[in-house]
Amino acid sequence: MAKLVFIRHGQSQWNLSNQFTGWVDVDLSEKGVEEAKNAGKLIKEAGLEFDQAYTSVLTRAIKTLHYVLEGSDQLWIPETKTWRLNERHYGALQGLNKKETAEKYGDEQVHIWRRSYDTLPPLLKATDEGSAANDRRYADLDPRIIPGGENLKVTLERVIPFWEDEIAPKLLDGKNVIIAAHGNSLRALTKYIENISDADIMDVEMATGQPVVYDLDDKLNVVSKTKLGD
Repeated sequence: MAKLVFIRHGQSQWNLSNQFTGWVDVDLSEKGVEEAKNAGKLIKEAGLEFDQAYTSVLTRAIKTLHYVLEGSDQLWIPETKTWRLNERHYGALQGLNKKETAEKYGDEQVHIWRRSYDTLPPLLKATDEGSAANDRRYADLDPRIIPGGENLKVTLERVIPFWEDEIAPKLLDGKNVIIAAHGNSLRALTKYIENISDADIMDVEMATGQPVVYDLDDKLNVVSKTKLGD
């Protein structure tokens, strides 16, 4: 039986300041560092050992993974970074304060942008300042697949191919896997492996810095799910 662990990055600087983050490369806050270190202790105490780690190409997730692996004496394991595990791209909302945006556009509209499964936020153009098209870490991607904004549905569509091609084969081979990523990329994976409906997935919360442990059978069905630290 393979084990799969999800961990959303620790609190970021923009989580702290209540800003839409998305693909903007924001660092962990002091609290976020402590959350990540504590997650490493919880994983060590639980006796969880991994064969492979995955994370996004964003600093807050990468650092969280490293703190977790250091705290559990597993910094040596193979690690793969991919843009497909990035946070959902919030388009032109990125960098805006959530409270101020709600005051401008109304609570209902902002709630739809944040929580609707298939409603896109206002989009960024490739020529706009802050577009991921101008970021060197995405230079090898076809410009047509670099998003100007995403909803959870689109996030799911770019996460699942990586799951099927890279992560699932490891689990099917009996390897234990840890994924340090983001609220929405992990929510997308949660929806997929737990077969959660489009409506219900929007109520699923991913706490910062909390390891979620799955036991999976030989067909990758969920046998059990545990949140460490609860």
